[in-house]
Amino acid sequence: MAGFIDFHTHAFPDHIAPAAIASLEKDGNIKAYLDGTVSNLLASMDRSGVDQSVLCSIATRPAHFTPILEWSKTIRSERIIPFPSLHPADPQLLEHLQDIHDAGFKGVKMHSYYQDFFLDDEKLSPLYMKMSDLGMILVIHAGYDIAFPKIRRADPLRIFTVCRRFPDLKLIATHLGGWDEWEDVRRLLTGKPIYMELSFALDFLDQTRLRDMLLSHPPEYLLFGTDSPWTDQATTLKMLGKLGLPDTLFEQITGSNARRLLAA
Repeated sequence: MAGFIDFHTHAFPDHIAPAAIASLEKDGNIKAYLDGTVSNLLASMDRSGVDQSVLCSIATRPAHFTPILEWSKTIRSERIIPFPSLHPADPQLLEHLQDIHDAGFKGVKMHSYYQDFFLDDEKLSPLYMKMSDLGMILVIHAGYDIAFPKIRRADPLRIFTVCRRFPDLKLIATHLGGWDEWEDVRRLLTGKPIYMELSFALDFLDQTRLRDMLLSHPPEYLLFGTDSPWTDQATTLKMLGKLGLPDTLFEQITGSNARRLLAA
């Protein structure tokens, strides 16, 4: 496949999706565009021209590791690329990372608010080192979260610190490096070899400022993402297109950068 790749989506098992979406809508005071199922995500992809979506799960307790991993095995396909999740309090953290790798998955998703950790905690160093050694991708929620108090858990400074300490770690900072912390993103992350994914930046940043940030960043380190079902894939693609980016950069953001990462 050589079309658009959405590097940041979510879905749930069919029997969990209704309750999960309702709870998340209430906590974040936000309305979902989809019903939270994989079939609905695939329908959205068909409407928007997205060929592949990285589906990020979040283990809110260590006990969620196995059911998420097993579900991820059942839903993966040419179009759906699951990233299972690790919980930092898991006593078998490194063993479970190896399990994810051995099962053929390219990466994992972690969320410092839902999992109650700080990105640069020294206790996570063995995890980051092992992920670096295995060549695995770590997708993190970056910046604040609309459903939580504004505590700096995965802010641009912590992201910069982790990337400096672990230069071989394939860390992807969602929400253009830090949702609602874009002044620090511009100061600390823009221009450096740090992967940033664009979801919720297109919706919140003015277009001139956003375009400047994208043009100032290494083009091979930018990725398209929507955080679906919380934004609409087709609308987000249109918003990106309206920035008037060079065609080569647009193609890198929406496809080739992700293909290179996923093929490694």
